[in-house]
Amino acid sequence: MDQAETAVADATGDDHQFVLLTGMSGAGRTTAANLLEDRGWYVVDNLPLKMLLPLVELIGEDRRGQRVAAVVDARSRDFSTQLQSTVGELRDRGWSPRIVFVDSTDEALVRRFESVRRPHPLQGDGLLLDGIQQEREVLGDIRSMADVVVDTTGYNVHQLTAKVDDLLNADASVRLRLVVLSFGFKYGIPLDADIVFDLRFLPNPYWDPELRPYNGKDRRVRDFVLSRPGAEEFVEAAGRMLDIATAGYLAEGRRYVTIAVGCTGGKHRSVAISEALVARMNVPEGVAITSIHRDLGRE
Repeated sequence: MDQAETAVADATGDDHQFVLLTGMSGAGRTTAANLLEDRGWYVVDNLPLKMLLPLVELIGEDRRGQRVAAVVDARSRDFSTQLQSTVGELRDRGWSPRIVFVDSTDEALVRRFESVRRPHPLQGDGLLLDGIQQEREVLGDIRSMADVVVDTTGYNVHQLTAKVDDLLNADASVRLRLVVLSFGFKYGIPLDADIVFDLRFLPNPYWDPELRPYNGKDRRVRDFVLSRPGAEEFVEAAGRMLDIATAGYLAEGRRYVTIAVGCTGGKHRSVAISEALVARMNVPEGVAITSIHRDLGRE
């Protein structure tokens, strides 16, 4: 599978880091695990949840700074109850467990299973989509418990590698990472979005032949977008709202928040406003903010 994205917790200064990597079948758990292993993490694939505590005992409490990732299948009926107690015990033993849930659209999952000509694990005698929908229902509670939900639909392997490196090499003083993600509605709303803004109320530079070939990073497009009625006011209002939300996220211990900013194609308006929003944000100490343009270059 050549499309996946992963996220892991930032370094926090604790002796140990522990990532529980789970999510939808076909969403990229194995691809994500391979990348973590390439970056020096100790990765265990397809580990039963009841084996997590014996795993940390095997690794040894004296191995300071060890980074461990366990890929776990969350489809068992009592998984959510077991997971809560296991995470608590890991914290008691000095680890910093984070739950990372990889997800993807049903359409993308169908394409991936069909490309490798394999049935879905829960498909049985039904259709491929039946198995996907059944698994999504089973994993609903686990998804809501996750520290990070990552949409693997639109990322290629190069974008994935850059994202992993960015997260793993983060400054240990960073308590919260804000990602402002531009996207195109015609390619789907990012599944990992915590907040979604719709920029389609602004005039579209696509309809100007002189601006169409360029994108929101270009000065000509940026000036056009920001000069439209309501654009500057939107950036200021959204920035004030995000300032308030950021303070709340810090108080609640959130580690990673995705702010999705969309227009039709993800090329002009969303890119320009995303960059303006990052420049506008008054991030306090311990917060890092970056922009990612998911669909730039797809047209």
